[in-house]
Amino acid sequence: MAVRTAGPRQPNQRLAALIQEAASSNAGLARRVNMVGAEHGLDLRYDKTSVARWLRGQQPRGMAPTLIAEALGRKLGRPVTVEEIGMADGRNGSSSVGLHFAPSTAAAIEEVTELWRADVSHREFLLGSSFAVAALIAPSRDWLITPPDAEVARPPSLAGRGPRVGPSDVYALRAAAKVFRDLDHQFGSGYVRSIVVHYLDDVVAEMLTGTYPERTGRALFSAAAQITELAGYMAVDTGRHGLAQRYYIQALRLSQAAGDRAYGGYVLAAGMSHLAGQLGSPREITQLARAAHEGARDQATPTVRAMFHAAEARGHAVLGDVRSCEAALSRAAAEMEKTNPPEDPDWIRHFTPAYLADEFAHCYRDLDRPRQARDHAQRALAEHQSGHVRRRVVDTVLVATTYAQEREVEAACATGSQAIEMLSQLRSHRGVEYLHDLDRRLDPYQDSMAVRGFRERLGRLAVRQSALPLVLAPALPR
Repeated sequence: MAVRTAGPRQPNQRLAALIQEAASSNAGLARRVNMVGAEHGLDLRYDKTSVARWLRGQQPRGMAPTLIAEALGRKLGRPVTVEEIGMADGRNGSSSVGLHFAPSTAAAIEEVTELWRADVSHREFLLGSSFAVAALIAPSRDWLITPPDAEVARPPSLAGRGPRVGPSDVYALRAAAKVFRDLDHQFGSGYVRSIVVHYLDDVVAEMLTGTYPERTGRALFSAAAQITELAGYMAVDTGRHGLAQRYYIQALRLSQAAGDRAYGGYVLAAGMSHLAGQLGSPREITQLARAAHEGARDQATPTVRAMFHAAEARGHAVLGDVRSCEAALSRAAAEMEKTNPPEDPDWIRHFTPAYLADEFAHCYRDLDRPRQARDHAQRALAEHQSGHVRRRVVDTVLVATTYAQEREVEAACATGSQAIEMLSQLRSHRGVEYLHDLDRRLDPYQDSMAVRGFRERLGRLAVRQSALPLVLAPALPR
């Protein structure tokens, strides 16, 4: 990347202090920045000399300052902004919009609508928004100890010119959410995220700032929470983990205004804990899942509790704790046997026995028990709905991964190639990540003809993915 050279350089004391606080060497920081860049699709080649130049006051262009802040934030276990590392250069790099669990309903509306507005406007501080697990802990604690808002109704005196919101409006939001979910399952988030974010900014924001009685208000916050959580997942599926954490925090806050503890637990377990797992923080996976179970104890149905236990099991699996993992999986299976679909809220009905089998497969993969992982992944594939294409891709790659773990290279490549073909109709960063994980596991066999063929097909997929349009339809009008 090019660098800014205008003007006299001053030593970057802020960056030096943070490197010292993180107990990192220059080479260690460079390596971490390169790794973070790779997650954003960038091939960076920074080394200890690059860091020495930054310490002398040279500032890299583009996303580099954000990546440096993210790398240091992960090492320190807390959010770090580009301002803190002395590289804000006049930009609003220190903005923390979306990272707060607001103390009141009015503040929650202001916080979440500002996040939506900033996302639609492609505000620079969100484009490379850094991720830190520590940013999820405080909101989860606040949710756990804070009772639902006493009142959420908005009389005309508060709404000004805002619309009068009724039950039919909330019903329309829920119907739109279902359409967005179905499109996402079938085509991947890269096609639909832009539409969802514009819908939040154009439609949902206007309703939240309108007029509504108490009962309608609770339902409105519930619907807004669900679409916001979906936008958070879509940020994950488009490789924007730092942005996803902001959406998850706001979905958690909206669920609190809705008085829906069970859905708040879902945001913690299905959203935040999985995000922590993807960023390599297994202990936080189990902590967030347990917080979900504790906070939603009085409202969660057996299906919801099964999902909580499955999320906890994923954390134990990554840590290699076989006993705790299998105990959590056993609890999940026991709860699933009690499930009664008519009692379940709409937002958990996708968590079928097929999805639970998928969770088992992930756990056994991480415990290095490939045969058990493959059995559960194949069961999931047999039972998934045909429209859940991304989930079928994930489980197909899981099957391929189990073959790689057993050194059955040709079977791994053949099954992985099936996943590539399925993924060609999707735009999903998550699906591509699974394939790259499989590719890394095949490194010891790189001279095999099967591996070379698989990698050629994976390369062609990357070209196709980059050539696909970003959305299914034009963005909603402003």
